Amino acid sequence: MKQKLMTAMAAAVMAASPAMAELVIPDLSYRTGAYAASGIPFSDGYQDYFTLLNERDGGIGGEPVRLVECETGYNTEKGVECYEATKGEGTLVYQPLSTGITYQLIPKVTADEIPLHSMGYGRTSAANGKVFKWVFNYPGTYWDAASIMVKHALDVEGSLEGKTIALVYHNSAYGKEPIRTLEKLSEKHGFELSLLAVDHPGQEQKSQWLQIRRERPDYVFMWGWGVMNQVAIQEASNIRFPMENFIGVWWSGAEPDVLPAGDSAHGYKSVNFTGTGTDYPIFDDIQKFVVDADKAAGDGTSLGQVQYNRGMFAAMLAAEAIKTAQEMHGVSEIDRAMMRDGMENLEITDAKLEALGLPGFAPTFEVTCENHSGPGKALVQQWDANEKSWNAITDFMVADRELIMPLVMEDSMAYAEENDIELRCE
Repeated sequence: MKQKLMTAMAAAVMAASPAMAELVIPDLSYRTGAYAASGIPFSDGYQDYFTLLNERDGGIGGEPVRLVECETGYNTEKGVECYEATKGEGTLVYQPLSTGITYQLIPKVTADEIPLHSMGYGRTSAANGKVFKWVFNYPGTYWDAASIMVKHALDVEGSLEGKTIALVYHNSAYGKEPIRTLEKLSEKHGFELSLLAVDHPGQEQKSQWLQIRRERPDYVFMWGWGVMNQVAIQEASNIRFPMENFIGVWWSGAEPDVLPAGDSAHGYKSVNFTGTGTDYPIFDDIQKFVVDADKAAGDGTSLGQVQYNRGMFAAMLAAEAIKTAQEMHGVSEIDRAMMRDGMENLEITDAKLEALGLPGFAPTFEVTCENHSGPGKALVQQWDANEKSWNAITDFMVADRELIMPLVMEDSMAYAEENDIELRCE
């Protein structure tokens, strides 16, 4: 009886004691399905960066990071289920890696007051922090990407007056996101825009490329993802479309997109907002503390690839927002509201990137109450099939914000009116 009483007392003491503090980060991944080739390396990079911080630094500000992975299969319904299943864990920020899931989560995270970071995807008008308090899309938006793709074509041609650009896009909320911006850009620069939708998952595109062969546009822009990208590049090769005039958004320019086409993909271009390859000091630490320690999320072969680096970058931005929140509030165990403050006051400088072992890896930017997207910068990279590598062929360029911001304001203010949202930042 005495032993039972002591055991009960010990259990009561343990229950009353505070649990070990953790920084909980969910990973809404997709390692299965038609988009797995793109989702796997991103998730690996996302998880490996947090593992590095745990193994090398003991976490962030002395607090360990606990990752909670949930498989979505790039399915919106499953993505929402993952959100509902993980939000009770005390999660600090969501990175869905899906525009469809993001659109469904925006009202949910707003009601639940949980930050959401749709890095370079999702609802572009969430850039307006006056309306979207809990949603961020830095370092740039889809509309920024569309502008930079046009800007590159303009730099090459000198003028786009009388030229034609065909947009081959995933027939979803994701693929439709840039259309209005491109229509406005076509009015401004005098090019003709044609729209060619490709249905999920994107394996059947012959009719679209036969139309391109007939109409012979000067440029083809692609808004694809997963298997759609590699099929499009192969189809472009089949009709001998000049690859240097074929430009993808940043979700259409990774190794799985071009490698299946072999030498035929040589010269293909895409925009990007991160560096590629492993020629950055941080990869020495990832190799030592994560891969060699057998703690990597994957097998270590995707290090340096576009999507791995982008996942790592997304994790780095979350970690730096956590540090910012810890400094702002003077505590290491932050809550969601503090995390949101850290994201809204995040500043990425050249000095910070260098200190993190990522010199020149990404554009510098700062987030403000009014601007949740940063300045909208990206570079253009080109695939070298001989070296099997992506090479940056431009510096980071700034999007045409004079054209874009009125569109952001129009869309976001309409959303605010529809949802009775009171504006902030005044």
